Amino acid sequence: MPLDQSFVGRTYPPTAPYQVGREKIREFAKAIGATDPLHLDPEAARASGYADVVAPATFPIVLTMAASRQIVDDPELGVDYSRVVHGDQRFAYKRPVVAGDELVCVNTVEEIMSRGGHDFMTTRTDVSTSAGEPVVSVWSKLVVRGEG
Repeated sequence: MPLDQSFVGRTYPPTAPYQVGREKIREFAKAIGATDPLHLDPEAARASGYADVVAPATFPIVLTMAASRQIVDDPELGVDYSRVVHGDQRFAYKRPVVAGDELVCVNTVEEIMSRGGHDFMTTRTDVSTSAGEPVVSVWSKLVVRGEG
């Protein structure tokens, strides 16, 4: 069953705040092999003008992936997650994510199209501080494979 095209433009309510922790950043950096001291050492980060360690560029996936459940779990949209393949991901930063940030996500369905029996859905997650300061926008393209 194709995805419901009327969802294009739909925005979901903000998520609960996510507290970015220093250890979470360090763990993520180590997991992806990022060795820059800005990700690991608070003193190095402070010497570069940051309040604390700086998250690697792909770190927001930690919270945006969880936030996107608002969309994929929406029964009216009709996503069969067992048929989903990740197609693309991109980030547009206003400023880096730093330990101590309290971030919220707002999800929007930007595009749904069908090609070759598959549905392609592009979502945008706008990440900001709980005080409303924009931090990063994250786009994700999901492919919902057809049954054929």
